[in-house]
Amino acid sequence: MPNAVPSTGDTELDQAVQLWLQYDKNPKTVSMVNDLLKDGAVEALKKCFSSRMEFGTAGLRAAMGPGTACMNDLTIIQTTQGFCCYLEQTFGNLKERGVVIGYDARAHPPSGGSSKRFASLAAAVFTSRGVPVHLFSDITPTPFVPFTVSHLSLCAGIMVTASHNPKQDNGYKVYWENGAQIVSPHDKGISKAIEENLEPWPESWNAEEALKSPLLKDPYQDVHTQYFKAIQKLCHYRDINKSSEVKIVHTSVHGVGHTFVQSAFKAFDLPPPYAVEEQKDPDPEFPTVKYPNPEEGEGVLTLSFALAEREGASVVLANDPDADRLAVAEKQESGQWRVFSGNELGALLGWWLFSCWKNQNPEAARLKTIYMLSSTVSSKILRAIALKEGFHFEETLTGFKWMGNRAKDLMDQGNAVLFAFEEAIGYMCCNSVLDKDGVSAAAIAGEMVSYLATKNKSLSQKLSAIYEEYGYHISKNSYFICHDQKVIQSLFERLRNFSGKPDSYPSECGRFSISAVRDLTTGYDSNQPDNKAVLPISRSSQMITFTFSNGGVATMRTSGTEPKIKYYTELCAAPGNSDVTHLKKELDDLVKAIIENFFEPAKNKLQPKPE
Repeated sequence: MPNAVPSTGDTELDQAVQLWLQYDKNPKTVSMVNDLLKDGAVEALKKCFSSRMEFGTAGLRAAMGPGTACMNDLTIIQTTQGFCCYLEQTFGNLKERGVVIGYDARAHPPSGGSSKRFASLAAAVFTSRGVPVHLFSDITPTPFVPFTVSHLSLCAGIMVTASHNPKQDNGYKVYWENGAQIVSPHDKGISKAIEENLEPWPESWNAEEALKSPLLKDPYQDVHTQYFKAIQKLCHYRDINKSSEVKIVHTSVHGVGHTFVQSAFKAFDLPPPYAVEEQKDPDPEFPTVKYPNPEEGEGVLTLSFALAEREGASVVLANDPDADRLAVAEKQESGQWRVFSGNELGALLGWWLFSCWKNQNPEAARLKTIYMLSSTVSSKILRAIALKEGFHFEETLTGFKWMGNRAKDLMDQGNAVLFAFEEAIGYMCCNSVLDKDGVSAAAIAGEMVSYLATKNKSLSQKLSAIYEEYGYHISKNSYFICHDQKVIQSLFERLRNFSGKPDSYPSECGRFSISAVRDLTTGYDSNQPDNKAVLPISRSSQMITFTFSNGGVATMRTSGTEPKIKYYTELCAAPGNSDVTHLKKELDDLVKAIIENFFEPAKNKLQPKPE
């Protein structure tokens, strides 16, 4: 540490920087901080040091770089020390059972940070305390970590990934012993333990030594074998797959998915999908896309469509960089490509998984133990299918942490959870992974496409048939970008005090009458006899759902990982009402009214989703 650290003129900031330089042993981040000090770049230093990344149920996610607000060697060590202490307090047998650590291919050369480096530092922290670590020797899809927790009965799992975030970001995602993501109060307990263990332990920096530790095991081969064995129980039409002539293109968008999706297709005896050459190998620069997020639709899929045209393929599958999400597109008769929304793919996969189950279990009595789940902002199509077919449907809060934990509870009670999904292209088709999994979903989608081809049906035709049978569910989801927390706060507070009094929510929106309001930030629900919401509430995030008299539902919520205010709208029609043009216009009008009356983008200076 330099003898005299230049002052920024801000005592608190000076203290934070000095402590940092005392603890940090990464020459690149030390040099970056010293350069900022020399240049007197106070604002840049404040950005790096004025706050500590908040550890929530989604773990951590932030840009890689120096300082307490960023992902770097030191913050990874501090986080892991806290997590390790919390696990020591919780599990008496942590040293017998151990943990698993996986990572994606992200890297940030300027700060020397990378997912692999962060994973090996996390391993060093655990082995220094005598805790066995199953550290993957190579990049792995996120779903392999929860699979390993369950498969090896470990205490916890860590996945170092920022999923589909921009290239400069990284993240630290945590799984509990049940194989699902953590929920409260674990996040609070871990957060407190991090604050109590900020000074690096002597061995925490010894990543190279840790790699030689006898406590370190590589689960890669075993997990690879067992995972592809586990998903084969969802393969129902092997003969059709073997002779399938359907051509499918797959892109892993510069992430980890390529080899794993090829293996999944092989496990199902499907012909290998054509890989998008420019995107199949991991590249932390994501050079061919603006955002490495297949949810953003066509821009990410341009190269996939070009390859499909060359090869005569009719379907494109795309994973996000950590392969826990799946997007699907299909060429239409018009020659145009249709990218299915997360809700539409949820309808197709839900129908498919139930149909396959029903073929194998014709006796109606078994239906009593069958469940499907989706999050509260996702389409209600599974509810409609469940009502008609006689199985159970449950809604959870947004995010797979809720669906994974609920699925585990239901399974422990002797039930079977066939499927869970969220509109953000996340699908849990195989209960060996209690989280979204884009690898198994890709193989299952491949088999569904091959099966439908034998009936001369496309995915689009099947989707229309599902809506004809169970009722049209038309949705429209998007978001506004807002970096100002005060604006977000006042926007939601205005909706809570619409007529000037507390809990006086709007009764109409433009020409649309509102029949019910549920606010999961405050716990208000006008549909309940005591006005108290049944689902858990979270005061740290904003979320209000409006139900309209015309069958429409709209949820406005903040994102936990991005500066966005999102909206999710859906119009649910009864079976038989198939005037799609009218339904779409009605939903478009409803969305316009919500934007104009509730978001007020001009007044609140909100940026629309970039096209």
